[in-house]
Amino acid sequence: MIPWLRQDLTFPPLATALVEPSGLLAAGGDLSPGRLLAAYRLGIFPWYSEGDPILWWSPDPRMVLFPSEFRINRSLAKTLRNRHYAIYFDTAFEAVMEACAAPRSSQPGTWISTEMKAAYCRLHELGHAHSVETWIDGTLAGGLYGVALGRAFFGESMFSRERDASKVALAALVSHLDREGFGIIDCQMHTSHLESLGARPIPRTAFSRLLGELVDYPRDLGRWTTASFSHSPT
Repeated sequence: MIPWLRQDLTFPPLATALVEPSGLLAAGGDLSPGRLLAAYRLGIFPWYSEGDPILWWSPDPRMVLFPSEFRINRSLAKTLRNRHYAIYFDTAFEAVMEACAAPRSSQPGTWISTEMKAAYCRLHELGHAHSVETWIDGTLAGGLYGVALGRAFFGESMFSRERDASKVALAALVSHLDREGFGIIDCQMHTSHLESLGARPIPRTAFSRLLGELVDYPRDLGRWTTASFSHSPT
């Protein structure tokens, strides 16, 4: 059994999360900006199927990417050198979410419901959620979105319509976060794709300690401006 959230914004202790399924902590509540931000501050995120109750998760271990550990393979390095793309921040947030929610051959459905899209678009309007977009010949070819709190970025989803387009967006994100002094990118759960890019699992207790050091860092809210993206792969 997991607790049902009350009207206030408190969550159960992370140590009470289930072992199987890993990290399931609570159900219910809503996706209001206040609740979402309270959840992210603690390392909790919503993930559920449309039509089901909202489920809240804090898996152990936690998959994270430290900007200094981002790994560029030979294929991505070649793409970065060719520069046949343009990178923009926060110019097509809703379109990025729509693309991330589109059906994929590897999964029959999507967890990015209409309710989730509305909630994160609201966070974007408030300056907490951001998108990184890869454009090729004027067409949105790949990208990602997530939530920024202090010096922590919580990645939510990415998509790619062209080879390496999502990886280029991630490289741009890493470059931007490194310049801005961010300490961590939360990748939530393990995938071989994320692992190949340098992400690794850490214990939930260590992740919580890191968040405690990072999320209260003062930062101006608002849309990210598109700075020149430069990365020099070796």
